[in-house]
Amino acid sequence: MIYYTYIYIYVCITLIELNFILVQELVEFMSKIRGNKVKFDANKLVLTAGSTSANETLMFCLADPGDAFLLPVPYYPGFDRDLKWRTGVEIVPIQCRSSNGFRITSSALEEAYLQAQDKGLKVKGVLVTNPSNPLGTTLTRDELDLLIDFAIDKEAHIVSDEIFSGTVFDSQSFVSIAEVLNDRNLEGSEVFDRVHIVYSLSKDLGVPGFRIGMVYSNDEQVVSAATKMSSFGLVSSQTQYTFSRMLSDKKFTAKYLKENRKRLKRRKEILVSGLKSAGIKCLKSNACLFAWVDMRSLLSSDTFEAEKELWKRIVYEVGLNVSPGSSCHCTEPGWFRMCFANMSEETLGVALQRFKAFAETLIRSKQQQQQSAGKCYSRTRSLTRWVFQLASDDRETDR
Repeated sequence: MIYYTYIYIYVCITLIELNFILVQELVEFMSKIRGNKVKFDANKLVLTAGSTSANETLMFCLADPGDAFLLPVPYYPGFDRDLKWRTGVEIVPIQCRSSNGFRITSSALEEAYLQAQDKGLKVKGVLVTNPSNPLGTTLTRDELDLLIDFAIDKEAHIVSDEIFSGTVFDSQSFVSIAEVLNDRNLEGSEVFDRVHIVYSLSKDLGVPGFRIGMVYSNDEQVVSAATKMSSFGLVSSQTQYTFSRMLSDKKFTAKYLKENRKRLKRRKEILVSGLKSAGIKCLKSNACLFAWVDMRSLLSSDTFEAEKELWKRIVYEVGLNVSPGSSCHCTEPGWFRMCFANMSEETLGVALQRFKAFAETLIRSKQQQQQSAGKCYSRTRSLTRWVFQLASDDRETDR
């Protein structure tokens, strides 16, 4: 009996040490992705089984059933499940539009806040993805400042899901909300404790099946509660060991991130160029594994019913599975999320050839319909003038 007790104690100590090593490696890795402009404290990080578990854990920690979080639209469809199903938290959309590249504005934030109040919902915070899923864009410093000012004014929390932070491959570099807090000297302030970061290795290292996520918070109570809740979604000891060894190889991770960004940029350029040749534009983006594609010109009408019909045709006739904007709660019909990182360049080329042929056929068909409608309209207009002239002549005669 004593022998088994010693074994149990040894295993527990080993697991604690293993967890400590992995957490230390993770905070160093997170700092590295952010250009070492911000340092993270290992004592404020809680391991979870993926970012799905991390986001749900934060909802349990920060809100009660019936409370609300504001999310800019379009947003990742899985949030309807992750944030709401078991927690009872409500999502209120921050309406972002294509006219300004779907950027967050102060008026949109205030409008969402008032909408929640009108529904009798208590707003506990704002959740954003940075870089954005599904837009593939990074939040600007102005947007991050806006969110922090909002959190200060409303005494609200901010959850920044930064799962794609290591995929930024073009234009401006990634700016974490932690960096902005530091730049504004807000460490130790009340709002500092109300900012929480979600991260995972799934996207940056391409290992979604291993389920390595984390909650990072400056609030000791949140860290304590999240640590207790993590017992229901642990990262296996084998996984912890594997990735503590992987992350300790700094040369490998640096080379991997650099090569990954290079390949993502090339794939995105291939996609954008191929779609452009088919007359389709994309939102300008600089991160993630997908593009936000503007297919409004292919719609039969400016409705979500037409968007759904177009989506079905792309799936069944072209053989491509893209995500319609309505699934991401986009308020403008005709936008689609198209992934480019889950296939070889050769396969991507085939996909683009198929889509180009489909788009060109659809555009020609629409043009022919418009020309036909124009001729009908011209004939109808001529007939109307003729009838009107006769009617006028008749009235003149009667007079």
